[in-house]
Amino acid sequence: MDAPHNTLFLRFEGVLQAWGSNEGKFVIRRSAGAPTKSGVAGLLCAALGIGRNEAPKYWLPILAGMSIGVRIDRPGIRWWDFHTVGAGLRMRKAEFKEPKSPDMVGETLAAKAQPSDIKFKNETLLTRREYLSDASFLVALQGEPDIVAQLYNAIQEPKWTLYLGRKACPPSRPVSERGTAYFMTLEEALASVPVRQRVKGESCPDTLPCVLDWIPAHDGDSAPDDAEIHYDVPVSFQPPSHLPRFVIRRELALSPEAKASPVPWTKPWYPPRPRADYNNGDYKKVRAERLVMDNGLCVVCKAHATTVQHVDYRRAGGNEEPEDLRALCRLCHDACTMLEYGSGMTMHRIDPCDPQWRDRILAKRAEIVKFRSLEQRRRKMKPEEENG
Repeated sequence: MDAPHNTLFLRFEGVLQAWGSNEGKFVIRRSAGAPTKSGVAGLLCAALGIGRNEAPKYWLPILAGMSIGVRIDRPGIRWWDFHTVGAGLRMRKAEFKEPKSPDMVGETLAAKAQPSDIKFKNETLLTRREYLSDASFLVALQGEPDIVAQLYNAIQEPKWTLYLGRKACPPSRPVSERGTAYFMTLEEALASVPVRQRVKGESCPDTLPCVLDWIPAHDGDSAPDDAEIHYDVPVSFQPPSHLPRFVIRRELALSPEAKASPVPWTKPWYPPRPRADYNNGDYKKVRAERLVMDNGLCVVCKAHATTVQHVDYRRAGGNEEPEDLRALCRLCHDACTMLEYGSGMTMHRIDPCDPQWRDRILAKRAEIVKFRSLEQRRRKMKPEEENG
């Protein structure tokens, strides 16, 4: 009979991650190099739908008592970003002038300060925040089987949106992709999971760094000399309160089974979207109808229309309606296309009949004419004339 599952696996991978540590301050928010116990607990509470005020009553003591290990598949690249906080917050601001001599600094200056020197001003507070970019972590949590099962079910159907530390950091892969299992130790659990190939044909590493809870084998055991103290055992989220724990860093040797069966590289998946099919018979009929509706003239420059522009791709591929198209000359069509790609448009494109686009289309059209004229002249010039 199989032993009840005591280990929950979590995969944390995304464009950005941020795991707060005791080194982080309000104005400068640094990120730990791996998911913290408090950060993992916060994510699990979000999956359960447990608020900040309710968490200490039941779930935080349980989550704090579970053992945690983190395998660092990719450490990521540290990035910084700036955020503003407050949006009109009334902040205290001292209107002191720059000291002109040493006796005007410190206590002497403070003693001369008057209440009128301290004013309030509506402004925002600028904060600096650190992120881990393109990082990937495998987290193993060990505890009572019924708690593990309850947490796994919550991760499968989370009550609230899951984030990798901050709201700006959604996961790019399912957090619960490995499920649950039974293992004697955290090392065995983390070593059993194969590594996903980043590129086709990539070899599997022999070892990976990991951060583990130090668990004494006997009462009274002393922590090893290389143990670190992390202040990330959650006691309360509101206000934030944490207790310390011992952690150890180790190079984890993957199991032979994990090395023999790495997760194969798969081609990135992109959501399907309609695409224009210019050979489709139904599209050709609608195209001809649109040209007649626009009197065979470009809707921008009134030249002879030789093509049409998709202003909406929702029905592209043969299901277009006349209102999805506009008649254009080739030059104006090229101008619209260049503006669309420069703006990152997808389904909804430029409507050349919209007055707000007219000047931009004409400017881009003139730019194309100038470039093409220069290019045609270059082709006719002799090499010595071009170099001169």
